[in-house]
Parts: sequence; structure tokens; C-alpha cells
Amino acid sequence: MTIAEQYKKFRAEVDEVCRNCGRDPRDVMVVAVSKTVGEEAIIQASQAGSFDFGENRPDDLLEKHQALPQARWHFIGNIQSRRISDIVPKSFLIHSVYKVDHLSKIDAAAKDAGKIQNILLEINSGEESKGGVAPDMSFGVLSAARRLPNIRLCGLMTMAPQGDPDAARSCFAQLRELRDEIQSMGIVDDMYFNELSMGMSEDWREAIEEGATIIRVGRAVFSSDFE
Repeated sequence: MTIAEQYKKFRAEVDEVCRNCGRDPRDVMVVAVSKTVGEEAIIQASQAGSFDFGENRPDDLLEKHQALPQARWHFIGNIQSRRISDIVPKSFLIHSVYKVDHLSKIDAAAKDAGKIQNILLEINSGEESKGGVAPDMSFGVLSAARRLPNIRLCGLMTMAPQGDPDAARSCFAQLRELRDEIQSMGIVDDMYFNELSMGMSEDWREAIEEGATIIRVGRAVFSSDFE
């Protein structure tokens, strides 16, 4: 199966899951995580209809953005302070923001680039090995971000524990509830703060059923032997 065929097959599966749980497929964005593939693969996926791609290393983001500048590029990896000025100009959406001291640097880089930078706040699912802020600490980070004129808060992101679908579902439900709580508090702009970036190749179905608006998948798009 070609990458184009694989993408179309996967997108059809996403649409079916959406319809089965009463959701509009247009409300779920598929970010094709392209960190393990080359330029030819992303071009093939793009020709098949993929428009959003995710990278977790600044150098790869810069290289692939140059190869396919018309796509929307998402930065999904750990943020190094010294690379923020490289990440911001090329990123449609940064998924992995959680450190307060990064906010002012993102704001400054966005100002220099002449843009408003879309960001998501990464919430830690309880695993020490992963990044993100604890749910009860999220409000302070959001309040700090809201004061910066070149940052747009768009929602939340998380990575669920792997290998346990029930644990993943619980994690996704908690993220949705946290977003709803934040919206009800009035500390964010409800016009933009709607996104839930959650679900990867192993657990995207559970994520959609729990309200994901963005899923981040690599093998499901680029590996023909993915089930």
C-alpha cells in the first residue's frame, strides 16, 4: 500500500469513528507525525489530502517546512529555550508549551516574525518521564500566557499512558473536563480555547470518542503494515 493509499484509508477510518460517536469528521484534525520519514513521504501524504504535519525536532521542522511550505506545520516535541526563535516562525501550532519562562520568549519570537503564535498547554498525565504541567498548576501558566499579546491560547494537549486503552480513555476524559473547567472560569478566550490534542496511533479511537479535536499519528499514516 502506498503512503497516499494509507493516508486515505486512515482518514476514512477516522471519519467512520467520528460518525459512530455522533461527531462531525470535519471537527477532528489529523496531524501526520512525520518525524521518521523523509520529504518524499510527506509530499505523497500531502498529495493524498494531508495538510497538517508534526515534527518534534527544530532542525527537521525547518528542513521539511522548506520542502513543503504550503502545509501547516505543528511542533510537538520538547521545547528548548535556545531554539524557540527557530520553532516559532515555522509553526502553525506549538503543542508542547508548559514552562512559564518559555512564554515570553515565544511572544518575542512571534512579534519578530509578525504573527500571533497559536499554542496548546501540555498537561502531564501523571507520568514523571513525560513533560507537561500538572492539571492543578495549569491555571497559573494560562493566566501568564493570556497577558502576552503575540500568543493565542488554543487549548490543551496530553500524552496518555501507553498499552492500556482504559487508562488512555480516562486520561482523555480528564483532559476534556479540564478544558471545560478552564472555559467556565473565564481566564481564556472561549473563541479560540477549544482544542484537545490527544490520541496517537495506538489510542486515537478512544481519543476521538472522548472529544479529541486533534490526533497526532505517525505509523497510522506512514506505515503500510499498521493495523
